[in-house]
Amino acid sequence: MNSQNTPKEETNLLRTLIAHAKEYGFIYPSSEIYDGLQAVYDYGAYGVELKNNIKKVWWESMTRLNENIVGIDAAIFMHPTTWKASGHVDGFNDPMIDNKDSKKRYRADNLIEDKATEYENNGESAKAEQLLADMNRLLTAEDLKGVKELIESHKIVCPISGTANWTEVRQFNLMFSTKIGSVSEEADVVYLRPETAQGIFVNFLNVQKTARMKVPFGIAQIGKAFRNEIVARQFIFRMREFEQMEMQFFVRPGEEMKWYEYWKEARMKWHLALGTPAEKLKFHNHDKLAHYANAAVDIEYQFPFGFKEVEGIHSRTDFDLKNHQEFSKKKQQYFDTEINQNYIPYVVETSIGADRAFLMVLSNAYTEETVGEGDEKKERTYLKLHPALAPIKAAIFPLVKKDGLPEKGRQIFDMLKYDFNLIYEEQQSIGKRYTRQDLIGTPFCIAVDYETMENDTVTIRHRDTMAQERVHISELKEKIGEAVSIKRIFEKL
Repeated sequence: MNSQNTPKEETNLLRTLIAHAKEYGFIYPSSEIYDGLQAVYDYGAYGVELKNNIKKVWWESMTRLNENIVGIDAAIFMHPTTWKASGHVDGFNDPMIDNKDSKKRYRADNLIEDKATEYENNGESAKAEQLLADMNRLLTAEDLKGVKELIESHKIVCPISGTANWTEVRQFNLMFSTKIGSVSEEADVVYLRPETAQGIFVNFLNVQKTARMKVPFGIAQIGKAFRNEIVARQFIFRMREFEQMEMQFFVRPGEEMKWYEYWKEARMKWHLALGTPAEKLKFHNHDKLAHYANAAVDIEYQFPFGFKEVEGIHSRTDFDLKNHQEFSKKKQQYFDTEINQNYIPYVVETSIGADRAFLMVLSNAYTEETVGEGDEKKERTYLKLHPALAPIKAAIFPLVKKDGLPEKGRQIFDMLKYDFNLIYEEQQSIGKRYTRQDLIGTPFCIAVDYETMENDTVTIRHRDTMAQERVHISELKEKIGEAVSIKRIFEKL
């Protein structure tokens, strides 16, 4: 997709991606045999491999390439007071509005943002900017009546009913709650965490002491989070159950902006290292800051539905540790021997959605092109995934199912399977087998033919160019390993 695409073309591309993801084993609607569960998805055989590879690149780029960052895996359930201290119980809300005719519920800010996008597409950029500025001003002032008046004044209608028969705007808390305990009457209310960051903050001193870390240092975590979104849409971009990759970096008070700028650039570099084109990425500074932040910026990617946030970098000040100290009555201070001073560290956060990163990688990889000339011209579709991210690294194909070729193919499979995730396939024509691997993004296909039986050489077909080369079986491990190594990404950081 490019910036010239119309909204209709963008919608069609998203539909194409959703269909491709399901047909080729990347993502399925959850509980599909029961007609699914809105905004919940399951990752299939190739989807889980791709997602794990994305998480691995993030995790190792944080914890292996930075000596002062370590990881944890905190529990999903936390003491309920955690969420009072973090501000989520009282302030984790979205402005909600219902259309009386369609009975559909919407986020008021999403409706306004969609209208601004419509103005932008019609060449009315000034009008779009003014609308968003008015919305931010009203939301900051918590003027929900003014938000409704803004919706009405711009004649924003329900996409389903086409009417502007709206209810009042009201706040809706996004946290899922449940009960913990054996007897329901005596059970305590607990929440499914809406973010993974608090598990890091409450373990700040545990990690600092046991890992013997000195400020500045970071704690990284990958884990599930849950938000009862009013309207979850755009495939896996906004879900009710999702996965976050977060790193909280603890710094001296007064040094947070230096580190904020550092991580802002470092994280952009990470996205580029995955092979994401620079023109499809941009920074978006927050006009309206969260209650805990003194600076915030998003890294946005040009999804099929426009530029949207894939990662946030936030300077969270000392809000979290200070509040946990107040609510828990336990000191969250660090003694800095270099300056002989006790203080509550400030925090710079990097937070990226694993599912959004997945959608970014999939969107960027999906390629349709015309190959050949004249009568040989045909359309070709493949996933141009970075080899280090590809779910399957190589597929092994005996040319025919006889004359010892399958046995030879199996020998090669057994030789390489401890180093790479492989597929062995002997069904259908070899052309159809190549096409199948293109559609799941496999970078190399290895053809075993009659010449292999004579001199132990095979043909490697390269996904992106379809070029073929003859190599000795003994060279395969090194040749494939060099291309699919995570080092190829790390070298660009």
